[in-house]
Amino acid sequence: MVLPIPLGYAGPRPRRGPTYPERFLKMPAQPTTSKGRETQRAILDAARTIFARDGYVEARMIDIATEAGLSTGGLYRYFDNKTEVFAALIADIHEEFYSQSGHTRPILQTDPLAALTEANRGYMEYYYEHRHVMRVFIEAAAIDERFRVILRNMRDRHVKRFAAAYRAIGGADQVRGVSVEVAAEAMACMVEQCCYVWFAQEDDCNNSVSMAEAIKVTSEAWYATMFAGLIH
Repeated sequence: MVLPIPLGYAGPRPRRGPTYPERFLKMPAQPTTSKGRETQRAILDAARTIFARDGYVEARMIDIATEAGLSTGGLYRYFDNKTEVFAALIADIHEEFYSQSGHTRPILQTDPLAALTEANRGYMEYYYEHRHVMRVFIEAAAIDERFRVILRNMRDRHVKRFAAAYRAIGGADQVRGVSVEVAAEAMACMVEQCCYVWFAQEDDCNNSVSMAEAIKVTSEAWYATMFAGLIH
């Protein structure tokens, strides 16, 4: 079951700023032996299949164990529950999204559209590759505070990085009457939602959108919002 919640939603914001509990942002520890790492990888590969098939709510530890070729007891030696399994599954995705969308070269000032296009390409291609996990991630974030905080933290990292780069090239503190952070967050949510609709829910999407089209339209929207009048 997949809850009808957009990717841009990550729960209500704390009124006094993003005071995220460390226990929610901490990812599971890695095994210290090669055999342990191999077994954990088999578990996560199995979990990817089960979560994609059944969704976060319906996924069961016994099914993950069976898919991985382990006894249930063997699985519990590595993870206490399916929340821990899913947290481990998205741990690499968490970091890779940030990395994949950050290789824009030092061209933001001279050619911002090219920089935005390159960043969006990295983000969207990686999202498409992991679209089934991302669909389940949004379901999990709707019902579990841990994943809601992780999702919000992922977005905030992107927003803060862009805002710092934007100000560094001489951008104003406000864009269209709101702070740079608010404008950047609006654009980030747009990209997230587009990815969710076009990729994670592609079977239910009324309009078939190619990767090239997705990158082009979202990059041009970023550019029109953030750079109209700034670059001459």
